[in-house]
Amino acid sequence: QVQLVESGGGLVQPGESRELSCTSSGRVFDIITMAWYRQAPGKQRELVAVISSSGVPDYRDSAKGRFTISRDNAKRTVYLTMNSLKPEDTAVYYCQSVTRYSGDYSPNSDSWGQGTRVTVSS
Repeated sequence: QVQLVESGGGLVQPGESRELSCTSSGRVFDIITMAWYRQAPGKQRELVAVISSSGVPDYRDSAKGRFTISRDNAKRTVYLTMNSLKPEDTAVYYCQSVTRYSGDYSPNSDSWGQGTRVTVSS
């Protein structure tokens, strides 16, 4: 079973930046579409950004203009660089491999990593 390990979270002040990392144990990482999700307290998990195997990004409205998703296939790692952070970005961030179906993305697995918590507060 593929393991995903997220890191990089922490306490940041509004307006600051943070880079999250997610490393996969999967051997075929370079052909997999990867995504970042987040789950805020009391809310459902939501998709934030997706990156195709060839590096093409796709962002949800919450991330457009502020977040950048990238990947390093040699390191089997996907990144989420978050700029201009807001209190509403406070959440546990997870990565996951996804597949696109009918214009939307679905997680490829029911198994999630431990996530990395980002708290945006002054």
